[in-house]
Amino acid sequence: MTSDGGKAGAQRVMGRPRVTSRAALERLAFELFARQGFDATTVDDIAAAAGIGRRTFFRYFSSKNDLVWGDFEDQLRRLRKLLDETDPGVPMMDAIRRAVVEFNRFNPRDVPWHRQRMELILGVPTLQADATLRYASWRAVVTEFVAGRTGLPPSAMVPRLAGSVVLAAAVAAYEHWLSSEPETDLSELLDEAIRQVGAGLTAVLDDAGA
Repeated sequence: MTSDGGKAGAQRVMGRPRVTSRAALERLAFELFARQGFDATTVDDIAAAAGIGRRTFFRYFSSKNDLVWGDFEDQLRRLRKLLDETDPGVPMMDAIRRAVVEFNRFNPRDVPWHRQRMELILGVPTLQADATLRYASWRAVVTEFVAGRTGLPPSAMVPRLAGSVVLAAAVAAYEHWLSSEPETDLSELLDEAIRQVGAGLTAVLDDAGA
């Protein structure tokens, strides 16, 4: 069933050509979320506004939640690549900090969209279960990097601690960014947050032989 708001949203975009890319469908959905809310917007609303059928929508995304995250698996591969390409001579926490900051660097024209994405991810209760699973995958990338540097298994306490603390620092930086003025620099907040936790983690990593 399509909500009345969805019908109105679809009518307002009737002049647009049919959506034929994953990125365009994502942007259109975000416009609908901004107008009528995430929970009130259905897959049917998005498909109708895009001029496509439900079946076509599901070729791009497995669900409405999946759409909010974009190509998350591809982004995880990018984070892993940034870490793997770090000079082995760079101290571990510096390597992680630089990789996370670079991973979260966006073209200025994309920042408003990313801000909306993160407002949904961190603020919509129905997305929280999904967020837990996604962040576990993100945390695992950092955990595996630390395990590789220390020679410890990923299941050991030190790599797990590092992954969890870095994730917490990144989330805290994002929450502060979303509550700040739009011109606030996300990269600076991430850098500061990871520097703060890095000071404590460095001693732990040194003891582990990093």
